[in-house]
Amino acid sequence: MMDTQWDAAVRPGSIYWKRNLAISLIGSFTTIVAMTLLLPFLPLYVEELGVSEHAAIVQWSGIAYGATFLAAALVAPLWGRLGDIYGRKLMLVRASLGMTVAIALMGMAGNVWQLVALRLFVGLAGGYSSGSMVLVATQTPKDRSAWALGVLSSGIMAGNLVGPLIGGVLPPIIGIRGTFLAAGAMIFLAFLATALLIKEEKSPARKQAAKASGGWKSIVDTRPVIAMLATGMLLMFANMSIEPIITVYVAQIVPAVNEVTMISGLVMSAAALGSILSASWLGRLADRIGHWPVIAGALAVAGLLSIPQALVASSWQLIILRFLMGAALGGLLPCIAAVIRHSVPDSAAGGILGLSVSSQYVGQVAGPVLGGFVGGHIGMRAVFLGTSLLLLAGAAYAWMVRPRDAAGSHMRAARDQLDA
Repeated sequence: MMDTQWDAAVRPGSIYWKRNLAISLIGSFTTIVAMTLLLPFLPLYVEELGVSEHAAIVQWSGIAYGATFLAAALVAPLWGRLGDIYGRKLMLVRASLGMTVAIALMGMAGNVWQLVALRLFVGLAGGYSSGSMVLVATQTPKDRSAWALGVLSSGIMAGNLVGPLIGGVLPPIIGIRGTFLAAGAMIFLAFLATALLIKEEKSPARKQAAKASGGWKSIVDTRPVIAMLATGMLLMFANMSIEPIITVYVAQIVPAVNEVTMISGLVMSAAALGSILSASWLGRLADRIGHWPVIAGALAVAGLLSIPQALVASSWQLIILRFLMGAALGGLLPCIAAVIRHSVPDSAAGGILGLSVSSQYVGQVAGPVLGGFVGGHIGMRAVFLGTSLLLLAGAAYAWMVRPRDAAGSHMRAARDQLDA
C-alpha cells in the first residue's frame, strides 16, 4: 500500500529533475569517456606491462577490455536493488568514487594481471551510466521520461565516440600512464558534481516497500518487462554483430587498401552518430504517441535496413545505411527504460532496470561472438541477413505483447495534460 502511495506521489516528478538530468548527463558522458579512451592504446599498454608475443598481446587486450563488461553485467541488478532501498544518488556517488580510484590505479599497474584485476574492479564498482538511467527514470515526470532518457542516452553514446578519440590524442602528449591519471581526475570531478548537486527526494515508504517486496514478486504483468529485456539484448546484438567482420567486409568493397582502416572507422561511427542525433527526438515522439509503437517501428525499420547492407557495392552506401540504422535504433534504450519504469512499482525499478543493463551486456558479448562465427563459416553477408531476421522477429514480438490499452493511456494522458 505504501509503495502504491509513493508511486502516486512521485508521478509528477521531482522538482529537481532537470538539474538531476543535467548532472547525470555530464557524469555519464565523463565516465564513459574515461572507460573507453583506453581502446586505441590498450595493446600498447599490455606490451608495456611485459607481454611480448603478438598473439598474447591480442588475447590479453581482449581479456582486459571484456573484464569490465562481464563484471558489470553480474552486479548491475544488485546495485539497482540497493539503489531501490538506499537511494539512487548514493549508487552514483559510489560508482563515480570507485571508478576514480580504479582508473587512476590502472596508470600504476605493474603487470597485466593487475590491469585485468583493475578492469574487473571498474565493472564491479562502476555502473554510473546505468545508475543515472534509474535516477532519471524515477525522478522525471512520466510524460517527459522518454525524452529525458533519450537525452541521457545521447550523452552516453557521445562518450563512446569521444573516448577513443581522446585516447588517441592524449598518450603522445602525457603518456599512457598519465592518460589514466587524467581520466581518474576527470571522473573525480563528476563525483564531486554528483555528491554536491544531485538532489534526490527521499521516501521512507519506498525504502520500506523495497525491503519488503521488490523484484519480480511485485510486478503484476511481467510480459512487458520480459519483452524489454529481450529488446535490449537484441539492440546490442544488432549493433555489435558486425564488429568482428567490418574491416574484412569493407576490404571487399574498397579498392584502395590504405583506405580500409579509415572507412571501417567511419562505418562503425556512423551508427553511433545516427543514434546520438535521433535518441532525444524518438524519445519525445514516444512520450507523445506511446513507447510500444516506437519500439516495434524502430526494430522493423532497422531490420529492413540490414538487408541492403548485405548487398552494398560501395563504402558510402554502407556508411549511409549504418547511419540510418543507428538513427532507427537510437530511441530504443530510452523507450526500454521508460516501459520498464512504467511497468514495475518504484520499489523494484532499480533492480529490474539493472537486470535490463545485464541483458544488454549479454547482447554486447553475444553479438561479436555469433557475428564472427557466422561471418567466418557461412559468409559475411549472412551476418546482415541474420541480424535482419532477428530484428524483424523482435518487432513482431514487441507488437504482440504490447499492452492493448497502451495507446489509449497515452491519449488520455495527453488530454489530461491539455485540460490541466
